[in-house]
Amino acid sequence: MADEIISGYSEALFRVLQAEGDLDLVEDELFRFGKILETNHELKQALSDQSIDRAQRAKILDELLADKVSPHTLGLLIFVVEQGRGRQLPQILEVTSSLAAEARQAAVAEVRSAVPLDDEQKQQLAEALSKATGKKIEVKVILDPSVIGGVVTKIGDTIIDGSVKRRLDQLKEQVRG
Repeated sequence: MADEIISGYSEALFRVLQAEGDLDLVEDELFRFGKILETNHELKQALSDQSIDRAQRAKILDELLADKVSPHTLGLLIFVVEQGRGRQLPQILEVTSSLAAEARQAAVAEVRSAVPLDDEQKQQLAEALSKATGKKIEVKVILDPSVIGGVVTKIGDTIIDGSVKRRLDQLKEQVRG
């Protein structure tokens, strides 16, 4: 039942994105907010707490995001939260992003990096990942200070750890072995 709810909301959000023509920007903003929710349990709890009035939950989003995302993105997030789906919001947003990528005949690569990547770096990474996977890849960069040098990439269920930490761990294992 939960999967059907997530799929239903995701498909509805995707259709709205397609109809409004703001697909790239809004989809990117929704994806990033979904990743923030995955790690910020207090915010996720506040948005899904049924004891908090729906208008108050919407106000939390408005105060947090009003000057950081497009009005379209904010409206879609408020809609989902007002429908009492705050707990499923990260999954809904992830599936919505996948639907958008599929529509563009691409796969989403979630790239975690300690530093922002410029457009050229994103393009080079997308090309390398496309060659490796045989798919058109859309790179979504998430700043993650825990990544020490390099990047950690997730495409679907596949994780490619190109971080310095991982290389050091491999070197330690070789020295011990």
